[in-house]
Amino acid sequence: METKELQEIASLLRFEAVRMVYEGGDGHPGPALSSADIVTALYFDILKIDPANPDWADRDRFILSKGHACPIWYAALNERGYFQPKVEHFHLRQLHSEFQGHPSMKNTRGIDMTTGSLGNGIAIGAGMAIAAKATGKDYYTYVICGDGELQEGLCWEGANMAAGRGLDNLIVFIDKNGYQSYKTVDYTVGRNNPAERFMAFGWDVQEIDGHNFDEIKAAVAAAKQNKGKPSCIVCNCVKGKGVSYMENNNNWHKGVPTKEQFALAARELRGISL
Repeated sequence: METKELQEIASLLRFEAVRMVYEGGDGHPGPALSSADIVTALYFDILKIDPANPDWADRDRFILSKGHACPIWYAALNERGYFQPKVEHFHLRQLHSEFQGHPSMKNTRGIDMTTGSLGNGIAIGAGMAIAAKATGKDYYTYVICGDGELQEGLCWEGANMAAGRGLDNLIVFIDKNGYQSYKTVDYTVGRNNPAERFMAFGWDVQEIDGHNFDEIKAAVAAAKQNKGKPSCIVCNCVKGKGVSYMENNNNWHKGVPTKEQFALAARELRGISL
């Protein structure tokens, strides 16, 4: 898909994610918006999937390890055709809703793995990649992690095992937006250097602009040429990307826009007046 088309889709998905949070009265807009372009590139250009057959055995797998960012995933699944009829109101995080505050593979069509307890995505993705090799399948497993969740020890247990098994069918994106729920990652860890850490664990590593579709697609193509190592693509992103008052404002890690704020987001993302 052409870059301009992907940009248009990403803008729509961002709007839908913000609308989801606004209408549902709860959610995490900042983390959803920072990963929007990665999710858009995956679902509208990269992933080998069939929305009409979400359990297709040969499909590529996707894990959103930073599960609280799920509004952008729900929006992508909806626009990609996983729900028939198309969902108009998601009722995000509400009792009995199909669209909970963290993705559930038992509740929502198209979700490959339940996430929410941070740090599990890389290890689970490695398991899926091992399963592919064990069964002779050629699908790839893609994971999006937040830079904050890399403080979880399980991330590095999974990273170590993936490198040891030479899982070149595993591609992990790091949404490096510099923030976690409390403050900056640098404040907590001292140095936000995921590229160096993954290289030390024996991964093939690239670092790109996480909002540049040409760079995202080129990085995935390069990762697929890499043999014998899992791949990590560190994506420099802006938390809250696309909505002026949310960008690099960690108050929007979790929060609900007012009516006026939602109207501003609608103008900035879709050029519409509410």
